[in-house]
Amino acid sequence: MLRLITSGVRALSSAANWVAIGANAIGTLIVLALVMVINYDVVARGFFNAPFRGAVEVVQFSMVLIVFLQLPDVVRTNRLTRSDGFLILLEASRPKLAATIRRVINTASAIFMALVAYAIWPEFLEMYETKDFFGVPGIFTAPWWPIKLAIYLSAVLCTLMFLLKVLVPDTKTGAAQPSEPSEDNA
Repeated sequence: MLRLITSGVRALSSAANWVAIGANAIGTLIVLALVMVINYDVVARGFFNAPFRGAVEVVQFSMVLIVFLQLPDVVRTNRLTRSDGFLILLEASRPKLAATIRRVINTASAIFMALVAYAIWPEFLEMYETKDFFGVPGIFTAPWWPIKLAIYLSAVLCTLMFLLKVLVPDTKTGAAQPSEPSEDNA
């Protein structure tokens, strides 16, 4: 039974990792598209005195998408901005305590991301139903719901990634290695 659970966690972890990597790649493509939009705006403004109307709105829209599309991969690779100097020092003398503290932090992070998902879901539904948009009519408008959906899906995936870090910590550093369970779980 334990092997079945372990193989299920491995499969779930592998799928979550691939989704996070894919979302990161899409976020990177949006960054490249944003660079092209900004360059076009600069050239059109400077040479033709005809700026790209809606460049500010495109940048605002893109920035939120980029952050939330790339966040799950940041969680996956343990590259969140944080100060874990204390845990690094503690690991040298008390590795089990450091691993426990990491699990507590990852549990709290999973709870926080689940709360974000819970809070954004009704906003997504409202924006999808009302077809509400942002921007300046006649210049540039875009619907809100894709942003709300990206935030929701990102929060759900981050919740899953943090839970996998709690279930399957790396035995060397206490950091997550969700695709490879430790010997204790095998």
